[in-house]
Amino acid sequence: MAKKVDVIIIGAGSAGLAALRQIRKTTDNYLLIDHGPLGTTCARVGCMPSKALIKVAGNLHGAARLAKAGLVDGKAPACNIPAVLAHVRKLRDGFATGMLEATRRLAGERLIKASARLLGPGRVRVGDSEMACSRVILAVGSRPTVPEPWQGFRERILTTDSFFEQQDLPRRLAVIGLGLIGIELGQAMARMGIQVWGFGRNPHICGIRDAEVNDVALAALSREFPLYTGAEAHISPTADGLRIRNGSKEIEVDAILAALGVTPNTAGLGLENLGIELDKRGLPPFNPHTMQVADLPVFIAGDANGCLPILHEAQDEGYIAGVNATASAIGPFQRRTPLKIVFCDPQVAAVGQTIDKLDAAAIVIGRADFTEQSRAIAEQRNSGLLHVYVDKLDGRLLGAEMIVPGAEHLAQLLALAIHRKLTVTDLLAMPFYHPTLEEGLRTALRDAAQQLDDGRPPRELSLCESCPEAPLC
Repeated sequence: MAKKVDVIIIGAGSAGLAALRQIRKTTDNYLLIDHGPLGTTCARVGCMPSKALIKVAGNLHGAARLAKAGLVDGKAPACNIPAVLAHVRKLRDGFATGMLEATRRLAGERLIKASARLLGPGRVRVGDSEMACSRVILAVGSRPTVPEPWQGFRERILTTDSFFEQQDLPRRLAVIGLGLIGIELGQAMARMGIQVWGFGRNPHICGIRDAEVNDVALAALSREFPLYTGAEAHISPTADGLRIRNGSKEIEVDAILAALGVTPNTAGLGLENLGIELDKRGLPPFNPHTMQVADLPVFIAGDANGCLPILHEAQDEGYIAGVNATASAIGPFQRRTPLKIVFCDPQVAAVGQTIDKLDAAAIVIGRADFTEQSRAIAEQRNSGLLHVYVDKLDGRLLGAEMIVPGAEHLAQLLALAIHRKLTVTDLLAMPFYHPTLEEGLRTALRDAAQQLDDGRPPRELSLCESCPEAPLC
């Protein structure tokens, strides 16, 4: 007879660990199954090592600005790429070790390093054993997508799974896919002296939906490495490398960085044994507010569901799955304000509803041109554009998209404003310190307010009677 536990979690990544933290509050009769490597994708091959590399590349690029300010003799510093990669790996190993220790501390003896396969809604094969459970959470993560036709020259293809293990990098490299990963790593490598070309089938980069913001992004980022968009890249091997053709451009490179997104790690998981219809990707239907698969005692969270492969979303989905996997009644949870940040320079961010999801007749767009933003000018990084989308009827902030310096901070502020359902008037009543990049946000808000108020300057301070209990000084 199969051993039975309350909950089996398959996958010890960010979603699985978030689920585990909730399950431990209710029961100690659970299992966490992962065949390894442990340490989470973010820490090992994702967010953290990439940000370490971006920082080094940014510092190197910043040296050019020092020459303009009269601080150096104009000679560019040399980049020792093997030493940079060793530095990134050292930091990465620290992050990954920390997550590995946290995993072992959380799960203890209930962590099993083995492969797992569903035999049915409440049955799981773990290694050579069969386990029964009341509920199961699928948090198996994802892997970089590599098209099948590319397998013939796999030795010349890098992905995030292999990139940070390289002792050195090729000097001619094509980035295929211009989303978050392709743009971030492509720009970083170009700043380190590698000859980089970027190719994207989509005419929009970084997932930007706003056409004007996308045009500014293309212009800004193309100044550092050429970007070719709107056509599929065709690849063929040569004697010394690979030939890339996309219709308007043909080049030869030493290798490719494949940045085509991710594929859920569901192959071999036994989803076909759940007795429900799967979609064309082989994934089951699920409720994003409960994480429940159909009406089964099964939950799917994080990259495994193919929906929102972003760390904070994976953690939230793991939280929801963990709560519902031990609850007497499954309940829906409100999801957070959508937020995406690309750590290129200038940074790209999208918050709330994007323009393609909004009715153009029902909104106004507030605009701020960061080429004229005073703090950005002082720091020699004055480029970019910010758009805020505002409800025409009630003045409520609905969303924003931008490519501006410091976008990560503006995006966090705007996410809070959208979550709190604040209006343009509410936001303009906030203090804006001078000189800060946030003053650029005020410019966009003022632009939106004038459109809402028939072109009249908005009132940013309210009239009040003298109050001796709240003196000005």
